[in-house]
Amino acid sequence: MSNTSATGGYLSPDGEALPSDDGLEDILQNHVVNLTGLNPNLVRPRWQPETPKLPEPTITWASIGVVSSEDPDSPYFDEDGNSINHETFDVLVSFYGPNAEAKAKTFKSGLTIPQNNNQLKPLGITFVRSQPIRNVPELINQQWLRRYDFQFTLRRKKLTHYPVLNLLTPPNIDMG
Repeated sequence: MSNTSATGGYLSPDGEALPSDDGLEDILQNHVVNLTGLNPNLVRPRWQPETPKLPEPTITWASIGVVSSEDPDSPYFDEDGNSINHETFDVLVSFYGPNAEAKAKTFKSGLTIPQNNNQLKPLGITFVRSQPIRNVPELINQQWLRRYDFQFTLRRKKLTHYPVLNLLTPPNIDMG
């Protein structure tokens, strides 16, 4: 249990403010699947505890992961003890296989369509900007595999509750 502003000492947040890393990966994977039409089994988290077998070179697939994030140093605090911040994070998606370039272009153009961005808004996430698609072929098992990397930036609202009591909060008085 965390302290409150009445007990003194350090304040820590009540619970987690955002989905876990796995939860965010699920959101991003779903977005790639829906914008590209790739099979969900062919859109993988970039970093996994156990590396799965790579698809055959004739199959188009993707990997996705957050590569950096930035929290502003000055959150806004409301009267309920909530810290409100807008975190930006960069996501790298790599498309592999014979249709990698086409899927990368389809995904990039789909990000800018307002209706597609509206699918992220209920989750507190919105598209900010993108970078050019980069051609970075990869040598795997003595065979060149087409690979196209695409990095884009998303922003999400981060609401964290701290047990800060205000002047209107009645003290806990023991009448016993």
